[in-house]
Amino acid sequence: MSPASAIHHRDTENSINIIIVTHESHAVLERCLQSLYAQSLSPSRIIIIDSGSSECGYLERYENDHLHLVRRYDNIGYGAANNCGIHYLSADAGYVVFLNPDVFLEPACLAIGKSLLEENSRIGVCSGLLMGYDITSDRETGRIDSAGIYRTWYGRWYDRGQGSKEVNRYGESADAPALCGAFLFCRINAVRSYFPTVFDESFFMYKEDIDLSLRLRRNGWRLRYEPTMRGLHCRGWYPDRRQVGRAWRLLAARNELLLTGKHRSPYVVYALFKYLVVKLGDQ
Repeated sequence: MSPASAIHHRDTENSINIIIVTHESHAVLERCLQSLYAQSLSPSRIIIIDSGSSECGYLERYENDHLHLVRRYDNIGYGAANNCGIHYLSADAGYVVFLNPDVFLEPACLAIGKSLLEENSRIGVCSGLLMGYDITSDRETGRIDSAGIYRTWYGRWYDRGQGSKEVNRYGESADAPALCGAFLFCRINAVRSYFPTVFDESFFMYKEDIDLSLRLRRNGWRLRYEPTMRGLHCRGWYPDRRQVGRAWRLLAARNELLLTGKHRSPYVVYALFKYLVVKLGDQ
């Protein structure tokens, strides 16, 4: 499929377009797609961008008139792959949902997101309550994965409520400083000014969702955490962060430093300290 073919897709101001970036996602993608097909408000189109998987033949069985598959033979990163998906949206598209393949949405999510943005013209993006899911044992963890992204007084960004079982504590809808990139329901008009590079590709992965959130807020858009939009997220988190590969921890720390510099944040001291701890700690 070429970008030009997207022109022939009949989008409307009510159309909901899903962009999913896959990379070695065979264990989770089918369930992700099943959750989309079970939505009370069906998406208009699903665009899968495979970013450098070693084997992606399994993806072909999902392709149909409403699901388009694009293969990139190198792993170009989460942000760049999502930007690749943006090329396939027509100018008349109403909404775009950036969704990780390891997120399984409850059936009302898309309908709630669309209704929320229709009723609140200044909300540019909304997301919901993501709960943890252990794909290896095929069961819910009962713990929160993300209830919006917040920042500590000293500058560390974190997923609110992560690891907690106190779901009711995060049961109120509220504006948030940033939203988790695993599930972002976006008004096209909010992100259109960034086309075709909605995500800053210099982040590769990690912190690109916070960067987009900050840019949207700077342009006057509100970001809404809506707990009735619920989903399961298979992201694995380690109690001891040293169990995460050093290269990934270093990338996350580097991106936090990049984030503070780009947005002229006073928290650059914390970000620099964190980066040096990770870089020098395993020497």
